[in-house]
Amino acid sequence: MSRLPRIDLAGIPQHVIQRGNNRQACFFFNVDYRTYLDSLTRAAKKYGCFIHAYVLMTNHVHLLVTGTQAGAVSGMMQSLGRRYVRYVNSTYQRTGTLWEGRFKSSLVESERYLLACYRYIELNPVRAAMVSAPGEYGWSSYGCNAMGLYDDVVTPHDCYLSLGNSDKKRLSSYLALFQPTIDNEDILTIRKHINQGRVLGTERFRDYVAKTLNRRVRLTVPGRPKKVL
Repeated sequence: MSRLPRIDLAGIPQHVIQRGNNRQACFFFNVDYRTYLDSLTRAAKKYGCFIHAYVLMTNHVHLLVTGTQAGAVSGMMQSLGRRYVRYVNSTYQRTGTLWEGRFKSSLVESERYLLACYRYIELNPVRAAMVSAPGEYGWSSYGCNAMGLYDDVVTPHDCYLSLGNSDKKRLSSYLALFQPTIDNEDILTIRKHINQGRVLGTERFRDYVAKTLNRRVRLTVPGRPKKVL
């Protein structure tokens, strides 16, 4: 049975996850993280994508990205994946796949959930107990989005820019979003939608996407449907 095409609309942000095969490491030394980010920047530019947030964990990657046309994110990820696998196999004299199947993705409504996805992504190292605060982790967009550090990977989304009318106000507003951090309900909601590849947003937004693409976009309930008596 063929796989359904991804839920994908031009100009709508997507939360993307790509995991190492069997959850094994895909980064080994600092140079690997830098090489991945360089390749990501090239692939994003080639396929017309904008990266708003990211985190590179030891065995998986999270991205928040907007494609300028349908299929742009898939093209970017395929190009990036091939380039980075070639680098790893050549550098560490290995063969075979590095990634666990195809990447997962979820369309995200910007008005309600986008900034929650920013926080979800950049707080990954904290939830994994790798650091006590997101600013202590070097391989994420937090330094750019929260601290104003230059990062050639990141292009701010309009929702981020709307946090303030100056860099100082935006940074202050963004930092305030992390106090308190993202709540458990939002974490579970984000995870459920990306695991199923569904649309994360309000009912109105999901109705719009479903009508535009003429396909199911909501979460499915495990198990067989109940019989109607």
